[in-house]
Amino acid sequence: MMQPLLGPDDGPAFEVVNEQGKGSCFLSCDHASRAVPKCLDKLGVSDASLGLHIGWDIGAAAVTRHLVEALDAPALLAGYSRLVIDVNRDLDNATSMPEVSDHIPVPGNQGLSAEARQQRIDALFLPYHREMKRLLQGFAARGVVPLFLSIHSFTPVMDGFVRPWHIGILWDQDPRLARPLIEDLSRDKSLVVGDNEPYSAREPAGFTVPMHAEEKGLPHVGIEIRQDLIADAAGAREWGERLAAAFKALDARPELHRIEHF
Repeated sequence: MMQPLLGPDDGPAFEVVNEQGKGSCFLSCDHASRAVPKCLDKLGVSDASLGLHIGWDIGAAAVTRHLVEALDAPALLAGYSRLVIDVNRDLDNATSMPEVSDHIPVPGNQGLSAEARQQRIDALFLPYHREMKRLLQGFAARGVVPLFLSIHSFTPVMDGFVRPWHIGILWDQDPRLARPLIEDLSRDKSLVVGDNEPYSAREPAGFTVPMHAEEKGLPHVGIEIRQDLIADAAGAREWGERLAAAFKALDARPELHRIEHF
């Protein structure tokens, strides 16, 4: 019999912020935390490595919290590191519980038994997505079609390539939020705005947006902010304010708050 994944000294699988918010946006932050359950002994990864982009999306949780306040929006933040289990990946994806991440070995994920994998699914992945479904049902109960905003961040350099973008806007078939958001942000000529860069929503990697937004016909967009821009409190506040202004403009458009499938 395996010991429980989460012990009395571990935090919860997720955090709900501002559940009673009256706004008509919903925020998700899949990679908000670098925490690892104590029984996994940091997965054999150093604290320094856990603090890198492989462990979490640096600054994303702080930006999300600013947006919660500015938009009076409910938000759901994952409670554990993406290295334990990535709640934004299909369970059969190799990056769900990666043995190596950005060339850094993750010993605690190597040779995982089916039982150990299922334990992480049951303790972290499924509760997170059940809670997201519950929170979205709350909007439906009050007759609101929310704007689904998925907040992430990306490392400035990957495999030696210096990424020029300040922010990336990720979308697949539904253009309702992405196109006006790209247009709005691009008015600032000091910004390099990526259209499905440095990642693309048209490549089948993400799980949260397809499952909870695309499938339900909710207007949605993925946001990727470069991590060096939001790694401290001042940067997170600046980008929270910038995005809040853009989202408020979109939120005020009633034609966007409709169920549509593309």
